Amino acid sequence: MITLLGIIVGFGLIITAMLYGGSPMDFVNLQSVLIVLGGTVAITVVSFSLKDLAQIPGALYRLMIYNPHDYQEVGVTMIQIAEKSRTGGIIALEQVSKSLEGEPFLKKGLELTVDGASIQEVENILKQEIYSTSTIQLKSVDLLRRSAEVAPAMGLIGTLVGLVQMLGNLSDPSTIGPAMAVALLTTFYGAIMAHMVLIPLASKAERNSGNESTLNLLYLTGITSIVRQENPRRLEMQINAMLPHTHRINYYD
Repeated sequence: MITLLGIIVGFGLIITAMLYGGSPMDFVNLQSVLIVLGGTVAITVVSFSLKDLAQIPGALYRLMIYNPHDYQEVGVTMIQIAEKSRTGGIIALEQVSKSLEGEPFLKKGLELTVDGASIQEVENILKQEIYSTSTIQLKSVDLLRRSAEVAPAMGLIGTLVGLVQMLGNLSDPSTIGPAMAVALLTTFYGAIMAHMVLIPLASKAERNSGNESTLNLLYLTGITSIVRQENPRRLEMQINAMLPHTHRINYYD
């Protein structure tokens, strides 16, 4: 919600400034919209394959609505699952895995463990899962950043188009105003699109992708410890080694 709220507030301030200076309709120009929006979409698409473009929207949507986890809570959860595994065995793990519909990565890892997969198989499958997820997420970030690079450039191209139109019709004063509007508004649209939408979304998506990768590595550490049937105290030390000092857990103290 804060993503949507920030964009709404930002555009609200711009529109308010327009209202104080006159009519917001003075800032609406279809020709400029076509050059900046259409041009940005077209040129960005050129930079990616059709397969990437088919995967990116879903990954981008998940990154935008991603809710970061509390790593301390995740660590405690993994230790508790490890304890259940030591006392209840496969049956306990199977029951835990059935209650993890909202955590597909952890659920998959526990199901592999329940099915009797070796430690090497579990690590290989889950590491590949992390790599594949991270790759498509970073492509989503690349798409946003590429769009942010193209939008101001299309604004500059629109400015040149408007100036050429204006200089080519200096004998007709009625064409100077519309051509000048195209020249200025395309730059305006390009800057708005890049710096108020695309770059902030790219930064958010990149941060969320990093958070999800860290979360999955914590899960992987816990799952491999469970497969090895290690003492949960050892798992606590492994998890704390991955966390900042201020976020470390003291489950057994």
